[in-house]
Amino acid sequence: MRSKAKYRCEASSEIGFVQQLACNYLPHGYWFYVTGQIPPDKDPRDVDAKLIDKYDIAVSRATRCRRKKTGTASMHYLRHEYYFVLLATHGKHHFFADEGQQVRDAREVAIQFAGYSIGCKHGDYLRKEMGKQALRDSRFRSRVQVTRPVYLDWLAYFEEFAQRSTAERLAAQLYQFPYEPYAPVRKQVLNIVRVVNRVRRQRGRRPLDAKRVVRHRRKIVKVFST
Repeated sequence: MRSKAKYRCEASSEIGFVQQLACNYLPHGYWFYVTGQIPPDKDPRDVDAKLIDKYDIAVSRATRCRRKKTGTASMHYLRHEYYFVLLATHGKHHFFADEGQQVRDAREVAIQFAGYSIGCKHGDYLRKEMGKQALRDSRFRSRVQVTRPVYLDWLAYFEEFAQRSTAERLAAQLYQFPYEPYAPVRKQVLNIVRVVNRVRRQRGRRPLDAKRVVRHRRKIVKVFST
């Protein structure tokens, strides 16, 4: 009986969970997924072991490369607390038959987790060379943003808060916006700043400097504690 490669799947933080999806799995074609919530009366590590064994996930990088050449899908499994996601690449695998219509494509339906929307979209235009036409990036890129309902809640909160708060308090709260500043998240926060500044101008107050109130560097964390 062949030995299984050591496989780490338990993200120790929400930030780490999102980081692993956006920076390690989705960019490498792990687009097909199902999500699940483990019941509180079950041990998550028992579920980990069962799913990893069922879908033969704990394999080496060499095995993943060999599977790709033979048209067989590779898989990953990631969990934070009681929430998990199973991901697969293109190819043949009983995962697709077993999960059936539950399988989603991250290029079409983003993964929803902890207020984040994590999916894949075509990139923006590539850097234009002198004298040449700008070209659209044909590669799929990870896209992390705040989910629409959560974003609208924050927009309404800051629009109301801007009517009675000082510039200092507004700036501090905007800078502490509780989602990591991936590029789409920064755009959402900048839009909130525009709304805040519109309210402030209506009241004869000086607008906030967006460069000073929007975080541009996200935290890079250790995903797995063991």
